[in-house]
Amino acid sequence: MTDNRKKQKTKKLPVFFMLAAVFFYSGCGIVGLLGTQSQYEKKIPAEYDLTTQRDKQILVLVEQPGWLSIKVNLRYYLTEAVRENLILKVKVLPEHIISYNELSEFRSNRSDFSLLSPVEVGEALDADIVLLVIIEDYQLSEMAETGYYGGFLGAQAILFETASGAKLWPELTEGKSIRVGFEAEKEQEAAVDRLVSACAYCITRYFYNCPKYKFKIFDEGNQAGWEL
Repeated sequence: MTDNRKKQKTKKLPVFFMLAAVFFYSGCGIVGLLGTQSQYEKKIPAEYDLTTQRDKQILVLVEQPGWLSIKVNLRYYLTEAVRENLILKVKVLPEHIISYNELSEFRSNRSDFSLLSPVEVGEALDADIVLLVIIEDYQLSEMAETGYYGGFLGAQAILFETASGAKLWPELTEGKSIRVGFEAEKEQEAAVDRLVSACAYCITRYFYNCPKYKFKIFDEGNQAGWEL
């Protein structure tokens, strides 16, 4: 009887070690899985981290070419959309963003405003940083009197430091190209709001560590000939 029990124990030992090995390696897999970032945790690093500059005064300066004749006050709507994103996404305090009204008053009181550089405008308004947004193209058209509108907005964004006059962002190109648009949106006001909101988001996402799953948006153009 004693010999039989010894034999049974001897047979059980390899099984025990096999189970232990399976538990160990599966446990490592579980630990590894838990230690891996989910798609909701992954972030695109900021190209220029404005979250570290929250104590600075920021001027949002939207410009459009004289040949671009549009009925809506696109400067105002785009300025306000960028301001809202700086507050909500970058966490800039509202009082650190120079108001559109202050800029508008300065523009109307300076006959030579068009001759001033973005840095000079920023200096005059006591801004530390100027976010220049240049509207390059804007299209909004109704589709056969349906009440639906198709739209496109193209812009360049550049960040300047007023103290040095240096360009802070983007680093590798003259300006960050932004292209947004859509095929159909009900009502003109909603269409304009959708365009400027998408454009503002695509600019400000580069100023903080943006969640990867939120970085790209539906209205962003990323294919050749997309704006057509």
